[in-house]
Amino acid sequence: MSVTRRDVLEELDRQSDASAGERTSVESLTDALAADERTVRKQLDGLVSCELADIDADGQIRITVTGEELLALDLDEMIVVDPEAIDRG
Repeated sequence: MSVTRRDVLEELDRQSDASAGERTSVESLTDALAADERTVRKQLDGLVSCELADIDADGQIRITVTGEELLALDLDEMIVVDPEAIDRG
């Protein structure tokens, strides 16, 4: 199974809380998603660059308020684009 950014964001929402500052680990996300760590880290990097997730200096992760609000929209389809991937030319 291919793990998408949405999958990671949804699991991050289950395991963390923006307003309470509750965080989780990459290992916990990896276990819950039954995915390899490299894939989860890659998806997390994209979520962080879009300000949907936050990683602290200790490597602990939490969803951001923006991430929670995006999920609350309950969209059937969601596209998360890395800011660096946008062609500004």
